Amino acid sequence: MVEERLSAIEERNVRVQMDKAWERSYTRRAVISILTYFTAAIFMEVNDFLHPWITAIVPVLGYLLSTLSLPWIKQYWLSRQKPL
Repeated sequence: MVEERLSAIEERNVRVQMDKAWERSYTRRAVISILTYFTAAIFMEVNDFLHPWITAIVPVLGYLLSTLSLPWIKQYWLSRQKPL
């Protein structure tokens, strides 16, 4: 009984760690960037934006900048929180 519960907790911990690794991975960032670029470019193309395939870089750069700055902001925020 206790061994089964411990095993279930360990399996859950592995899944959580893998999810965390995925959230921080460059692969995830690249896939999101590519999907964002093509979605924005197609939207801009359909709506007759000027230079849509170049302009679509703007939201991708915004996303990439946010992924670079958020860890620092998170650390600052965590340092200001009071322990429970």
